[in-house]
Amino acid sequence: MLMPKRVKRRKQFRGSMKGKALRGNTITYGEYGLVALEPCWIKSNQIEAARIALTRYTKRSGQVWIKIFPDKPVTAKPAETRMGSGKGTLEYWVAVVKPGRVMFEIAGVPEESAKEALRLAMHKLPCKCKIVSKADSEGGVANES
Repeated sequence: MLMPKRVKRRKQFRGSMKGKALRGNTITYGEYGLVALEPCWIKSNQIEAARIALTRYTKRSGQVWIKIFPDKPVTAKPAETRMGSGKGTLEYWVAVVKPGRVMFEIAGVPEESAKEALRLAMHKLPCKCKIVSKADSEGGVANES
């Protein structure tokens, strides 16, 4: 699973996910990409499941880029615990994704194969996504309606 090697602070505030992605909203490396359409937290195991779906379908031909990294710790308190007594222990790591963010990119495979692989990866993620190509989005994909 993806997680940072070390962090400055063990526990973080929840934060807000308002607005659109200002960075990482264009396809930079590959030919086709998977773009988030709604804000969400994506767990490290969901990123890993999507990566496995991509590489298995393409039979490890072509190249896959993961453009999100789970660097936010999420805590949880045990079940049947009373209120108070501090913040819970660290449970998992998430990547904060805003609308317009390119999460995965793929190159070196035919168009049909790339789109089907990205479609399979899309089903592993908790937010609505769409598949875009570099040819379609020369002007950028951040201007969604």
